[in-house]
Amino acid sequence: MVKDEKSLRTFIAVELSPALTALLEDWQADLRRRMPAGAVRWTRPAGIHVTLKFLGETPASKLSALRGALAQTARPLAPFVLHSAAYGCFPHCRRPRVVWLGIAGDIAALQILQHALEQHIAPLGWPTEKRGFSPHLTLGRLNRNTSARDIAAVGEIVRTTPAPPIEQWLVDSVTFFRSTLRPGGAVYTPLGRFPFTSLPAG
Repeated sequence: MVKDEKSLRTFIAVELSPALTALLEDWQADLRRRMPAGAVRWTRPAGIHVTLKFLGETPASKLSALRGALAQTARPLAPFVLHSAAYGCFPHCRRPRVVWLGIAGDIAALQILQHALEQHIAPLGWPTEKRGFSPHLTLGRLNRNTSARDIAAVGEIVRTTPAPPIEQWLVDSVTFFRSTLRPGGAVYTPLGRFPFTSLPAG
């Protein structure tokens, strides 16, 4: 997608419940106390979400079509429940670059949502993602100047820290976000929320 003066940086995601967002702050603080000082750049809890599709630079002229595609994606779906799971790292805990919290629950429904989204977005100029969908909540990223010793320590701490208590939340919509890069970090602004309108099975 070509960047121009009338473009926005956007992505599509599932939002978290306020209760889970508050808990993430506590869980991050617990991990931070265990880890080497300054090793990890922690994500603001208010900015944590389940990313479904990163669009990047998005021409303003395509916003209406994207909103239409999102409405089509969401309309036939039914609400489902996800919950927090164990901690982990990308690419792995032996040499971590990202610290994350796993997601469990109705992952099949989440995958259906993500696949439907890809199918509706692709005709608008965003090719289907070739990498497998790996849902997670990014808690932090390792700083570039972190020593090899501290990197190893972070990975071991993540590997051995027990999963936090399970917290469930209801997924009943998908959100179109604008991402504005600022010195203090990215600021996310909803451009639209698209509810699921089908009734849950049973």
